[in-house]
Amino acid sequence: METSLKNKAQLLLEQYKKIRKHSESICGPLQTEDYVVQPIEDVSPPKWHMGHTTWFFETFILIPYFEGYLEFNPQYNFVFNSYYETVGARVVRTDRGNLSRPSVSDIYTYRSYVDEQMEKYLTKAVMSDEIYAVLELGLNHEQQHQELLLTDIKYILGHNPLFPLYRADDIGVQSNLASDLQDNLDFIEMSEGIYEIGFSGAGFSFDNESGRHKKYLEAYQIAASPVTNAEYFEFMQDGGYEDFRHWHSEGWDWVKQHQARSPLYWHFTDGDWGYYKLSGFQSINWSEAVCHVNFYEASAFASWKGMRLPLEEEWEAASSLFGWGERWEWTNSAYLPYPRYNKASGAIGEYNGKFMVNQMVLRGSSIATPKGHSRSSYRNFFHPRHQWQFSGIRLVK
Repeated sequence: METSLKNKAQLLLEQYKKIRKHSESICGPLQTEDYVVQPIEDVSPPKWHMGHTTWFFETFILIPYFEGYLEFNPQYNFVFNSYYETVGARVVRTDRGNLSRPSVSDIYTYRSYVDEQMEKYLTKAVMSDEIYAVLELGLNHEQQHQELLLTDIKYILGHNPLFPLYRADDIGVQSNLASDLQDNLDFIEMSEGIYEIGFSGAGFSFDNESGRHKKYLEAYQIAASPVTNAEYFEFMQDGGYEDFRHWHSEGWDWVKQHQARSPLYWHFTDGDWGYYKLSGFQSINWSEAVCHVNFYEASAFASWKGMRLPLEEEWEAASSLFGWGERWEWTNSAYLPYPRYNKASGAIGEYNGKFMVNQMVLRGSSIATPKGHSRSSYRNFFHPRHQWQFSGIRLVK
């Protein structure tokens, strides 16, 4: 038993180093000034992400389990705690961009210190299953923040009037390709029946993916491909943003309040449409899957097409039959616990359960999702108004 856990620790140390290095590579193209910007509440400064993910390992692994560990700076708990009431007071989310200190240099020193201590701990420790589970959660937590880093960096740079380039090549495509048998289909037929939904098998999953359960589904047809920019542009040209009939009441309020007329990062300049990507401002690729639409927009588009968004169980039941991974795909399902969902005690129990209200589920993954961090049972969730995620649309009829 101890030998097995030691082997697990060695494998986790290798994975730990790889994941931590990748976070720093994401920030590699940034200037120091880019690290500190917080244009809106939903976007955290990159330096905060780098500090928060480090704080997670220090707070939940090193302090409670590594005997003799000396905390780097006790004040950092207030600065880098995100939402864990169990752990104590914290900087209000809207004020993260107001912190000139700790500096970017300080945070990289903090990361180096914690990484060094984590390596010592993982080299010597014989971990219990409980500690192993927390460490595995921490690694997946950092991967979530890697995606948020790209999302927030794009918002920061994409709202700079200079449209600065993040890197010359756009971030890579993450795809989960289905069978070639589906290539020529517009819609995939799904039979009426009972389907099993939720995580099963070996490997990591978040608690909100459990427990696996059965769902009865009526027969439906789900699109083999996500909606493209060209298809969404037809909606815009047809006055989709001016026709209240396609919008939820809250969605229509959002359109009027923000004078919305297009997906996020689209701009009409010099008589033509272009959009900002991490590789710079460029002409729109009309065959590409539409990106950065919120739930209101996705639902309105579906209504305009005379269709709807899939329920999350419809999406999961069909997910092996189509390619996914370009965009997180909005579903028509509220984010709620599965049957037999068991919220953990303490701070770890705050990770997912307390957000199960007023949010909608997205399925799949996106080009910003770290490699190996996607699965068909993964349940992402955001408020309906959020556009800044790499989110798109798949239709059902």
